[in-house]
Amino acid sequence: MYKNLLIFVLFILTSYVNCQNPAITYISSEKVVNIGDTVDLQCSVQYASNYPVIWIKIDQKNPENNLFISTGSSTSIPDNRYSIRHDPSSSTYTLQLSKIQEVDSGLYSCQVVLSASSKVSANTRLIVNIPPMITDNSTRSIITSVGSSIILQCWATGMPTPSLSWRRENNDLLPTGGAVYRGGILILHNVSVADRGTYMCIADNAVGRSAKRNVALEIEFLPIVVAGRNPQMRTSPPLGGDVNPNANSYQQAIGYPVDLECAVESFPLPSAIEWTKDGHRILDDLNHQVSIQSDSHTVMSTRLRINSVQKRHFGTYSCSAGNKLGFAQSQVSLKESFSPVCPPACKAVYSNTSNLKPINLILILCALLILL
Repeated sequence: MYKNLLIFVLFILTSYVNCQNPAITYISSEKVVNIGDTVDLQCSVQYASNYPVIWIKIDQKNPENNLFISTGSSTSIPDNRYSIRHDPSSSTYTLQLSKIQEVDSGLYSCQVVLSASSKVSANTRLIVNIPPMITDNSTRSIITSVGSSIILQCWATGMPTPSLSWRRENNDLLPTGGAVYRGGILILHNVSVADRGTYMCIADNAVGRSAKRNVALEIEFLPIVVAGRNPQMRTSPPLGGDVNPNANSYQQAIGYPVDLECAVESFPLPSAIEWTKDGHRILDDLNHQVSIQSDSHTVMSTRLRINSVQKRHFGTYSCSAGNKLGFAQSQVSLKESFSPVCPPACKAVYSNTSNLKPINLILILCALLILL
């Protein structure tokens, strides 16, 4: 009698267990990992011994592209980065993903398939940290004119979303004030020549190295002409016109050489630089040599050498330059000295006489005889 009762109780319990609906009792919480990491996603089920348990990566934009990763304790895709472990004692299915890549970020679903149209599921999300990268639709360079307003734009991708900031090269102050501007869009109003230079967009999200992009800002401006001995361009020069209205003065004795110097700053660079005296342009000849060189993409320098100064050479010289925005000039004067001014006189007479043209050497010797 007791044996029959025990069999009946076991039958009832077995029937009760078999009548329980499958359920997912645990799934891993959201995971945040870095590229190259290894991660375990766990899914524990109950009453599912007679049903397939699968892992799927969900494509939320297009469900038809869902990635079926595993069924039971076997993987379904030929990718050795994926592996599956089944622990029968806890009925836990652990999906392991190694060598994490950016494409692995997304929603993962553990499912117990009951029928073709019925399932039990639970989802977890895998977030892959991605270093920042500045996108190609960000500003690369700008050429504008004085007085205009411009917008420097910077966009970046990454996980977490990167923070954006702007700086100037060498930590120069920004036109907006301060050394740093927080935000991806930097607006500059009424730009001046002093605002030109390199601006840096920096994207940072504390994952790997920050991303940087240099943006060149060029401001078109009238030529700035500075004539005189060792001319130096100003940091924030005025726009065009005579920046040196009081002529610099050179002195040299008759028969000796002299170098008149001039520097020009403009953008774009001047189409021509000229030396004139008494309204006449000075060209290369036996006693005059005009040299022009480019010192940078905005600065050019010129030198007028008079090989042997004569009475007719004393007076005022103009150095002039022009670009598409306008014209500017600066003046220097050459006066007589009763003794040679060195340099370049001493070097030319005592060191480089072998390099002088015969006619120039004769002129120098004649001048020396007159002085004697």
